[in-house]
Amino acid sequence: MTGSGNAWLPRARPRGVPSGLAALVCFAALAARVSAQTPDYQNPDLPFERRVADLVARMTIEEKVSQMQDVAPAIDRLGIPRYNWWNEALHGVARSGLATSFPQAIGLAATWDDSLIFRMATVISDEARAKHHEYVRRGSRERYQGLTFWSPNINLFRDPRWGRGQETYGEDPFLTGRLAVQFIRGMQGDDPKYLKTVATVKHFAVHSGPEPARHTFDAVVSERDLRESYLPHFAAGIREGHAYSLMCAYNRVDGSPACGSDLLLKDILRGEWGFSGYVVSDCGAINDIYERHKVAPTAAAASALAAKTGTDLECGNVYANLVAAVRQGLITEQAIDSAVRRLFLARFRLGMFDPPERVRWAQIPIGVLDQPAHRALARQVARESIVLLKNAGNLLPLRKDLGTIAVIGPNCDDRRMLLGNYEGAPADSITPLRGIREAVSPRTRVLYARGSDLVVAGDSGFGEAVRVAEQADAVVLCLGLSPRLEGEEMHVEIPGFRGGDRTRIDLPDAQERLLERIVAVGKPTVFVLMSGSAVAVNWAQEHVPAIIEAWYGGQAAGSALADVLFGDYNPAGRLPVTFYRSVNDLPAFDDYRMAGGGRTYRFFTGTPLYPFGYGLSYTTFAYKNLRTSAATLRASDTAVVRVDVTNTGQRTGDEVAQLYVRHIGSRVERPNEDLRGYRRITLKPGETRTVEFSLPAASLAYWNSDLHRWVVETEPVELAVGASSADIRVRRRIQVESR
Repeated sequence: MTGSGNAWLPRARPRGVPSGLAALVCFAALAARVSAQTPDYQNPDLPFERRVADLVARMTIEEKVSQMQDVAPAIDRLGIPRYNWWNEALHGVARSGLATSFPQAIGLAATWDDSLIFRMATVISDEARAKHHEYVRRGSRERYQGLTFWSPNINLFRDPRWGRGQETYGEDPFLTGRLAVQFIRGMQGDDPKYLKTVATVKHFAVHSGPEPARHTFDAVVSERDLRESYLPHFAAGIREGHAYSLMCAYNRVDGSPACGSDLLLKDILRGEWGFSGYVVSDCGAINDIYERHKVAPTAAAASALAAKTGTDLECGNVYANLVAAVRQGLITEQAIDSAVRRLFLARFRLGMFDPPERVRWAQIPIGVLDQPAHRALARQVARESIVLLKNAGNLLPLRKDLGTIAVIGPNCDDRRMLLGNYEGAPADSITPLRGIREAVSPRTRVLYARGSDLVVAGDSGFGEAVRVAEQADAVVLCLGLSPRLEGEEMHVEIPGFRGGDRTRIDLPDAQERLLERIVAVGKPTVFVLMSGSAVAVNWAQEHVPAIIEAWYGGQAAGSALADVLFGDYNPAGRLPVTFYRSVNDLPAFDDYRMAGGGRTYRFFTGTPLYPFGYGLSYTTFAYKNLRTSAATLRASDTAVVRVDVTNTGQRTGDEVAQLYVRHIGSRVERPNEDLRGYRRITLKPGETRTVEFSLPAASLAYWNSDLHRWVVETEPVELAVGASSADIRVRRRIQVESR
């Protein structure tokens, strides 16, 4: 053998050197030679940052740019496999075959249960890891198979007409932020070295419809609205949840494209919040910069603008023009390097370039999918999401041994409706009809009639529905909406709906007529509303004894609903949005002002149908003894707020204690009230528990647009604790000092 091969041949021991020492010398020489031959980026013992810097330094400009698009090709000469960055996990691993399907996000918000959201996200990320490694073992690296998830959607659900509001955690920045932190932590895991998956908070920022105009509109907001309403939940997701990715939105914000906004991406995200992860564009958003917003003349100029601002990854193919942009002097190669380093740091932190045995999360087996424990959790989350809106005469819970139950309505047996949008494919989906049939006694007859379509006019099914109702001892009406009507930029042009949004917020006419016909039969009736957004069910509130909001409840929706209907579970969901009485209560859909527009419970001055935070129970609760750790709260301190909550009824149940603040002496306009704490607790009959909230003085600050900073005022602040924003049980004032 000649050349380098001689390194592997045994050599004569140097004279005078003991044999053991000779072996050590040879081993050290061999290790040094092997180390010298291994590039830094392939050495799993080196820090990620050093490995990434070494890898990027070896790439050509064309190779770097190729990695800045969601379909990143392989670079065989460097051993880099192909990777598709696009994956979804809004309420379960989506669009990728078998996966546990939890309630749609708006239903998750209705649980008001931080620990439950964390447990759910942990299950989602378990299934995500298992699926990813199985795909890789099969040599597949396509869309919806990676570890970078474009979830959660934490835009503010400021208007019930927005079709994508179902994907969010509701209308309140505080609630949205708290739930987002838990979801992110469950998705990304707790390993000090390796990320379990990457969570992406989206869509940054000031983005919530109208859907048909999302590629062209300019969201004009005041500096205060931006800071106090549209950004706090993103700040929580980045600074507390440590989301490793953020998606910028389609729209402009005060004239600048969100994916090319210095204010949003440079000054706030990376500057103030210290974000060190990567930014991805919404799909096609870079096209919008030059084709629709027309703030850049060419594809190359639009790409350069976005990349220089800090959008590292494009969902689309416009970034291919970055090579030309560098050559035209529109952007430097150093700026490209920064983006590519951030992208590869994410892949390294996911363990994609390390032996699987070193990566804790790579050990999750494919058998984790659809485990009994996951199915049980899906049912528990669905149970906790259900909101009891009305229960006149304690009609609910129903007896399981009734002679005949009529189940009527277009949402009674629709599996597709249960899953909402961005859905997965559960092994088994339980509709309300099936859930009721499986829950009742063997002697109970369950009759079913669809009754009507969701929207299309006509009463051809009314006759059968009436005949079924006439035979029943009780009627369960499953009405509402569907992800086929409300959602993301859809081709829907029928009365009451437009492009994924709604133009009306009442129940579609066909269902309203069915509702009235069935109630006229005179049987005890339960109205189950299944929707992704608030519906103005004014007539039902006046005429139907029991009303339940069940959202799009996921794979176990029917079982969870039956648990509530028949008393196996005491409902305790709370509304994360305001239910208005009419579109007349709303400002123009494209008006993004909060205070000036009377948006959400924080600024609405009318009387809602159902207020934010509202929800009933089969038991009752009393509040007393609200106290604070001190009578005065200084700007740098945190007060502890305590209240005693007692179950005064006959059933064990959950209560969601909610802390709101109201500014008594502020010199500027403030919200009517602001959620600043909540706790979901379980109490047995007669049991009392002390609920504790932490209230930092910083959370009482307002954004001073003249000083461009947060200001804590010297003022009295009213603390209000109760069962909803409109059901305050105890109040107390605390004096806040600015210094």
